[in-house]
Amino acid sequence: MTEPARRLLLLLFLMLAGLGYSYAQVRYERPVDTAPQPQTIGGGYSVPEVQKPLPRRQWLQVLDVGVLALALGLSVWLVISKRSRRWAQFLTIGSLAYFGFYREGCICPVGSIQNVAVALTDPHYSIPIVVTATFFLPIGVAMFYGRAFCGGVCALGAMQELVVLKPIQVPRRLDQALGLLKYAYLGIAIWQAIQPFAAREFLICRFDPFVGFFRRDGFAHMLYVGAAFLIVGMFVGRPYCRYLCPYGGLLAWASRLSKRGVTITPDKELDCGLCTEACPYGAIDKMRAIRKDCLYCARCYSSCPRTNEAALVQIGAPR
Repeated sequence: MTEPARRLLLLLFLMLAGLGYSYAQVRYERPVDTAPQPQTIGGGYSVPEVQKPLPRRQWLQVLDVGVLALALGLSVWLVISKRSRRWAQFLTIGSLAYFGFYREGCICPVGSIQNVAVALTDPHYSIPIVVTATFFLPIGVAMFYGRAFCGGVCALGAMQELVVLKPIQVPRRLDQALGLLKYAYLGIAIWQAIQPFAAREFLICRFDPFVGFFRRDGFAHMLYVGAAFLIVGMFVGRPYCRYLCPYGGLLAWASRLSKRGVTITPDKELDCGLCTEACPYGAIDKMRAIRKDCLYCARCYSSCPRTNEAALVQIGAPR
């Protein structure tokens, strides 16, 4: 069985396991019989749905931030220091299982953009310290080491990473043009979030294409959109991450400040071009990684002949 097929089967397994977990949980039900009923209140009132996921105790929220920090550190260590795609993949799978299906997409720096924007503009709106930490931790890491969050920690990216089968190389000009969409989306989302309370909209959370899979629930049209992204993602590497993710735009700018990041062959460049062909995200130009676009997948390491002694002998390159 090929590696892409194994990854696809693993993704299906995680989704089924998450579905089983959701049914194994003790269901919380609001005692609506003791509350005023819609027909009593009148005016077209309907009882709100129970919050999902349920609120967690403070120490569990702190634990989530700790797991996020640990995963970010592992991502940097595995990709930059160990230069291991295999172990980076294990981290991706673990992050998808924990942040995606177990936490149901709730530890989400992507959506926290809106909360932070409102907190900065509305004196009556406050956010927990754990939300602040969730927002700033990946950005802080990106300022020093690049987009480690995108590679092995983000559940949205992990889901797309596992479905990549035969990616095509998007023409660079088209790729750059489509990449501007995420900055437009970021601007619109922030503008809608900082409106007065009555007109406030959290677009990023409302139109998250994958949260419905994580929570095994959601609007049908958004589930179809998420499925469409995954189908396209089989042939165009991580379309949501590259072209629409607003948090990815922030990380791209932060990573421009980083002094360390993915370097394909730091000791001696062969200029064979295999890394360019291996990267499905258009993040390599002239055999060098583009730090702001690199998504920490480590495919370039696997394709580099300098990591394989047999390959070096075959091509006759100096060791």
